[in-house]
Amino acid sequence: MTARKAMYAVYAVFILNGFMFASWASRIPQVRDGLDLNPQKLGLVLLAIAIGSLVSMPLAGVVISRLGAARTITVMSLIGASGLAIAAVGFRHGVAPVIPGLFLLGLGSGTWDVAMNVEGAEVERRMQRSIMSRFHAGFSVGTVAGALLGSAMIALGVSVTVHLAAVALLVALVATPAVRGFLPIEPHDEEASGPRRSPLKAWTEPRTLLIGLFVFCMAFTEGTGVDWLGVSVIDGYDAAAALGSLTFAIFLAAMTLGRWFGPGALDRYGRVPLIRVTGLCAVAGLMLVVWGGSLLVAMAGAALWGLGVALGFPVGMSAAADDARHAAGRVSVVSSIGYLAFLAGPPFVGFLGHQVGTLRALTAAAAMVTLGVLISGVLQPKPEPHRRPALSES
Repeated sequence: MTARKAMYAVYAVFILNGFMFASWASRIPQVRDGLDLNPQKLGLVLLAIAIGSLVSMPLAGVVISRLGAARTITVMSLIGASGLAIAAVGFRHGVAPVIPGLFLLGLGSGTWDVAMNVEGAEVERRMQRSIMSRFHAGFSVGTVAGALLGSAMIALGVSVTVHLAAVALLVALVATPAVRGFLPIEPHDEEASGPRRSPLKAWTEPRTLLIGLFVFCMAFTEGTGVDWLGVSVIDGYDAAAALGSLTFAIFLAAMTLGRWFGPGALDRYGRVPLIRVTGLCAVAGLMLVVWGGSLLVAMAGAALWGLGVALGFPVGMSAAADDARHAAGRVSVVSSIGYLAFLAGPPFVGFLGHQVGTLRALTAAAAMVTLGVLISGVLQPKPEPHRRPALSES
């Protein structure tokens, strides 16, 4: 199996994961209205996804080390798709069936997320090229496709149940063939890189934990856009549901561009300087969304917000995977801490929105990305003690 073929396989699973997640996110306003949820209650419902991810992600490194990334994604994609289908069908019967469905969606997609980042880091290492942010651009392509499809489904009057059940079926059918292109599982050279250790030991490393805090800040900011941007624009600017989904799509499209063109900028300016500049762009974009005064200005702010937050998560994953020997454990730790943002973010923004309105509540994301900028020095690349030679790209 060549590294180039594996690269395309990694792109495929990133795109599919993003498509599944954004398909759900694009219908959040309709789920809210159909279940008659205020911002506080909606935040608690969204919490089910985060809890599902957090149950599985701390142990994801152990699972991936034993099963390999390909088999892990095969199993977890089926679990996530099943959860989405349960939520889609259960939506017609009230909030009770939606919560366990979203829990399974988070359980499956969370571990899937760790596995595809571990595989992406290995492909990046074998090819000796900076392509991690482009894999995340693939995720963003999937989210844009999911958001645009969601907007079209709303405009055409397609029900939440039919739309999301069809997406779940697509994910279940596509994920397993996609991972067949992954790199074969090969043990690292222990003589050169030292004995293997439990992935759980990564939880005791200060640098890994601090990278996790950085990713937490960026994930909170990105996740706030995913969960609350559409709802906030609809409520704050009295916009139609389709325009709320369009604003969400603009945010995701800007992230896609930032991630696709990020490798060149990273190679030229370095991780830390670039993250500091783009983080400030995210703050400026958030201020335009909240205080811009019109829907058009808010859309421009959403683009700047998406562009500014684009590199945070992928750069954090690359920093965690600097040492190939311990990449699975460290990526699992950083992802788990980052996903705490999805645990804290939805209810916090929901509670804040209940007091000051959902639009004003977005200022919490600006505070978090500012903290991320302040601690971004931890992303400075760490030399890898052992690098595997590049594989053929043919």
